[in-house]
Amino acid sequence: MAPIVERIHRELDVIISVDTSTPAVMRETARLGAGLINDVRSLQRDGALDAAAATGLPVCLMHMLGEPGDMQNDPHYRSVTEEVCEFLAERMAQCAAVGIAAERIVLDPGFGFAKTLQHNLSLLKHMEALNVFGRPLLVGVSRKSMIGHALNRPVGERLYGGLALAALAMGKGARILRVHDVAETVDVVRMITAVEMAE
Repeated sequence: MAPIVERIHRELDVIISVDTSTPAVMRETARLGAGLINDVRSLQRDGALDAAAATGLPVCLMHMLGEPGDMQNDPHYRSVTEEVCEFLAERMAQCAAVGIAAERIVLDPGFGFAKTLQHNLSLLKHMEALNVFGRPLLVGVSRKSMIGHALNRPVGERLYGGLALAALAMGKGARILRVHDVAETVDVVRMITAVEMAE
């Protein structure tokens, strides 16, 4: 991963997001030009908090229960939105304790991670609750199984469902969208922006 980060940083004027939970990878890729640490485990591995703090980079904290290998084994919530908020608040507090300021944090509700279809739908419906943190919300729903289950569509036929979710997420506070179909999503974002900027 590190050589790729170094080359992209050298050749392209872009912010490089590194998807890792490993402290050594955080430190090395930061040294080589990474611009964001995106950790699906929200810096819960030993040493990850300190490593992220040392890099000085922004971090994306994502909600997930368990590990990627077992996260979908019958997840339960008393209230998925409340518990996602509680989890992210706790992780932000842990970040603050090691010197990662709130201004360096992006939050990801973790659609598709330890959540059933109904959990995902409810979380998106009530996602504006996460705006209480005052941090940018990152949403990744493109081509995910929640679209497949809701519409009975295979991966290659989930574009329109994904665009609908992107539009809904923006209306509820999303400021960063992680997508596969970039051009189509850009049109959605531009159209929403045009309407919002009208007098």
